[in-house]
Amino acid sequence: MLLSVLAGYFGRGEKNNAEVLAVQAQNGDPEAMESLLSSYSPFMKKTAGQVCKRFINDHDEEYTIALSAFHEAVNGFNQEKNASFLTFAHMVIRRRVIDYIRKEAGRKDFAHDFHGLSDADEFRSAIDTSASIKDYTEQQQAAARKEEIAEYEKLLSGYGMTFQDLVKASPAHEDARVTGIQIAQLVAETEEYQNYLQQKKRLPVKEIEKLVEVSRKTIERNRKYIIAVALLLMSDLHYLKDYLKERLR
Repeated sequence: MLLSVLAGYFGRGEKNNAEVLAVQAQNGDPEAMESLLSSYSPFMKKTAGQVCKRFINDHDEEYTIALSAFHEAVNGFNQEKNASFLTFAHMVIRRRVIDYIRKEAGRKDFAHDFHGLSDADEFRSAIDTSASIKDYTEQQQAAARKEEIAEYEKLLSGYGMTFQDLVKASPAHEDARVTGIQIAQLVAETEEYQNYLQQKKRLPVKEIEKLVEVSRKTIERNRKYIIAVALLLMSDLHYLKDYLKERLR
């Protein structure tokens, strides 16, 4: 699957700003941590909101959980093991918010079920409760994947592309895919190129050609592939990226 191929290479090449700041924060730079928390507050709310299936604001307990989880992700990020800081942070936030929901569900919705039960009945009821929450969480994850895939398809359609187009446009050789993804990262991480792509619906080929050791013909040939990767990197579809990377492990 093309998207799995794309996901296998996320994080290669130059480190993005979030990863640089994360490493600086790990090394005790308070300004780097402050910059991360300020810049990625919307990211934290969106991730928590995907789990809760509702809008999350600054006053919600889930945002506090997400903020704490983001701190945890900064401290636990390993450049050797984690290809992308944001993907890693997304995963940690989801886990902590899900843990919070489970804990709250156990307190509010199921505590009365244990009243008057024997130890054996209570144990069986606890297992049933855990299984129900697990099933619910898996359903939520599946729904989130489906929602993000639909959102990505819609995003591609705005550029006149479909998944079928991408399958045909995917470079046959690994070195060509790596080069395409590096160019896509260049576009995604350069504000000027981002704006050009979003406004004109095409790549700034002339500018890119000056910065990479690739011919204009090669860039044009892999145009759809590069645009598709750049759009995904520029998007907030963090769960989709994380899920696709998991499929390759």
